[in-house]
Amino acid sequence: MRINHNIASLNTYRQLNTNSAATAKNIEKLSSGLRINRAGDDAAGLAISEKMRGQIRGLDMASKNAQDGISMIQTAEGALNETHSILQRMRELAVQSASDTNNDNDRAELQKEVAQLKGEVDRIRDTTEFNTKKLLNGDLGVNTSLDATNAAKLGATVTINNDNLATDIYKFDTGGTGKITTSTTLDSSTIGGFTAAAGDFDLAAGKSANLKFGTYTLEAKAAGANFDLSLKDVNGNVVASLNNADWKGGDVALVGAGGEKLTLTANAAATAGESKFSIEAKMVDNSVTLKSQNGGANAATLYTSTANETTKNGKINLGDITVELDINSVQAAAAQVTSSITVNNKAAEYQIGANQGQSTKLGFADMSTKTLGIDKVDISSRAGAQDAITKIQASIERVSSERSKLGAMQNRFEHTINNLNTSSENLTAAESRIRDTDMAKEMMEQTKNNILAQAAQAMLAQANQQPQGVLQLLR
Repeated sequence: MRINHNIASLNTYRQLNTNSAATAKNIEKLSSGLRINRAGDDAAGLAISEKMRGQIRGLDMASKNAQDGISMIQTAEGALNETHSILQRMRELAVQSASDTNNDNDRAELQKEVAQLKGEVDRIRDTTEFNTKKLLNGDLGVNTSLDATNAAKLGATVTINNDNLATDIYKFDTGGTGKITTSTTLDSSTIGGFTAAAGDFDLAAGKSANLKFGTYTLEAKAAGANFDLSLKDVNGNVVASLNNADWKGGDVALVGAGGEKLTLTANAAATAGESKFSIEAKMVDNSVTLKSQNGGANAATLYTSTANETTKNGKINLGDITVELDINSVQAAAAQVTSSITVNNKAAEYQIGANQGQSTKLGFADMSTKTLGIDKVDISSRAGAQDAITKIQASIERVSSERSKLGAMQNRFEHTINNLNTSSENLTAAESRIRDTDMAKEMMEQTKNNILAQAAQAMLAQANQQPQGVLQLLR
């Protein structure tokens, strides 16, 4: 028998501490409702559940964003509803004025009401706002402009405000034997865009379609055109290039660091020394430029588009606009003319997902009388009234199209909200299974550990009595 160390007592004491600590953890989990209260409880589970919590809160906020988007759309759509009513009344007055049962005085009185109604359309446009953001003045649309560095040559600068850009095939011809044709990929049927041939730059009127940006095709249809192609990354470095004056044919696909694609097709051999063109695709400003190097003069910047093949849905209505570009007069380097189309996308962007890039854009078109084409409407004469009927009807159709677009987006947001809420619910259930405690199981563990702790405490008292037997040997 040994008395310096009571091994039974030490063992019992250790078991008592273990059971007491386990009981304390059981109580902590039962009182908090969480299986993981600190990283030590489950390091991997904590990391996973924290990521899930971030997603859940992001999904919930995205759902609120979509709800706010619906409110924003409803505000704009409500204003357009009144604009519709005003336009219907204006059309009614125009039809009335078009009849010769009215004399000039009658038509003058009708025109007074039309003038007031036009003023109300502009007032609605200027005052409709959501959270201090103007909705119908074009600030939340896409601004598309045709600019020129030499306005005297082009004669005009055209600006189009709309929610998205949709256009067609661009053609450019210097009048020589070599022709360069550029085209984009459309989601729907081919439409009229603008064509430069024999020195004219003509913008077709009232065309619309869906346009898919990102793929550009340049085609040499006859001899007399040489090509210098290059694609540059955001740092200005050439990542792909082609420079061959005697290229005989075939397809070459160039893909830049940003994913933009440029395809060159030759149907006939190019002849050196006649017409030479330089085509450059820049990823910094997402533009494709066609330059005529005949006489050291630049020809034109064909268009600027978004990158990475993003799809833009919408309409473009340019009206009866013709911009003339006299290519034959561009001979000397001092007389260079460069025209370009640029797109400034200011459409409202809604974050409808928990992660970066999970957003959608919606443009609100300018709904002024000038944009609708009715600012000059005058029904004080029979001819003016007849013209007004056509113009007002066109504006009614445009407002209808805008309201349809807003309604479609509102319906989309409603489905988005349902999906976000479902995703949040499912993710919450998954996070709960990882982090929350099973109360029944934890109560069972707590009861077991509590009984073991009490038993260890009783046995510790018994173990402490064992050394007392040594005293009997000493008597």
